[in-house]
Amino acid sequence: MMLSKFKRNKHQQHLAQLPKLSQSVADFTTLYSPADFHRTLLERIAGATRRICIVALYLENDDGGRSILSALYEAKRLRPELEIRILVDWHRAQRGRIGAARGATNADWYCEMAGQHADVAIEVYGVPVNTREALGVLHLKGSVIDDTLLYTGASLNDVYLHQHDKYRYDRYQVIKNPVLADTLIHWIDKNLIQAEAVHRLDNHERPKSPEIKNETRQFRQDLRGFDYEFTGDATNEQLAVTPLVGLGKHSLLNKTIFHLMPCAEHKLTLCTPYFNMPAILARNIIWLLRRGKEVEIIVGDKTANDFYIPEDQPFKIIGALPYLYEINLRRFLSRLQYYVTNGQLQVRLWKDGENSYHLKGMWVDDEWMLITGNNLNPRAWRLDLENAVLIHDPLQQLTDQSAHELSLIREHTTVVKHFRDLESIADYPLKVRKLIRRLRRIRIDRLISRIL
Repeated sequence: MMLSKFKRNKHQQHLAQLPKLSQSVADFTTLYSPADFHRTLLERIAGATRRICIVALYLENDDGGRSILSALYEAKRLRPELEIRILVDWHRAQRGRIGAARGATNADWYCEMAGQHADVAIEVYGVPVNTREALGVLHLKGSVIDDTLLYTGASLNDVYLHQHDKYRYDRYQVIKNPVLADTLIHWIDKNLIQAEAVHRLDNHERPKSPEIKNETRQFRQDLRGFDYEFTGDATNEQLAVTPLVGLGKHSLLNKTIFHLMPCAEHKLTLCTPYFNMPAILARNIIWLLRRGKEVEIIVGDKTANDFYIPEDQPFKIIGALPYLYEINLRRFLSRLQYYVTNGQLQVRLWKDGENSYHLKGMWVDDEWMLITGNNLNPRAWRLDLENAVLIHDPLQQLTDQSAHELSLIREHTTVVKHFRDLESIADYPLKVRKLIRRLRRIRIDRLISRIL
């Protein structure tokens, strides 16, 4: 239904007033698997003629990450005029994986590669979104190659690129749109690369985090006010895209997510790997259910969480997280069991062997789609630098792609018929049980769910 024909409520009004960029349907492609994404990324890097800007939480020194960085060096060697930049989180690049033994970091590897290719410069920037990683990271998504945006929640390593036996499932959209690409690049150039807190990671002579503490605090403050700058050229009656960026709970991105959900006339579908929804979004879901709308939530099973530790491996505190998310989900469903029973609320758990699930985003009727790295959790809402592309499809030109993407996502899911289908604390392994009860006593699980 065209928004213009109705008296618009405040939610629809917010969406109608967003500036939009016209998008040709032929230039919008959905990829359906991590291996497809890896192949496409390598092809696009090899075919680039002007610019490549890779943006990810991290680019890992493993087979997957090395395939990307090597391809970038090769492209630059063949076409020296190519402008190539990589942006990753400053803190994450200078530590190993959580739970892994201390060793060489990704930043060490960037320096090593720069040394090996002294004749070819590829700039790798570390972006410190806060003075400590636990309090905010670069969760920006979307790499630009020439005039094309490759948008995914994935970072760049073995599991995200399905290099070996395991994969981490995400969403992957390829959008050719010169104005969109220019908008993202301009924002990065102006607000990240030129910031005093942002430093090269491919250089051993970089400052230590405590030395840039004040610059980082100022940078974080500044980031709250930086929106994408562009002039809309599309009406509300055509296929269009709106890039959104934000840090902090009052960002335009958060406002748009908040207004998007209640616009569902029929159905809202939502994906998140970690069920830990800000209260304001949970209230939106309840509001929709009370008005007779359908809500589908597709969430990772606790064993498909990237923090899950199988019971035969040594337990670490971080391994309690997937259980905390399941407790949240169980509590949420127990309040809304009436709607689960009457079929209005459908919760699906994704599980495919030992693979993991990292999908996020929303589909509102067949009219709106949000692609984002935002996990729809308190951390995304308050701490991390996040972005998204909101797609308006009033003529339903992307319905086939969306339907195919969703059918593949649902393929490895089971529907939760009753909140008791989910394990309760009593069913958890002893170490997890003990830890959760201890956390509960000092009420630290509230704090943890705010940060993670």
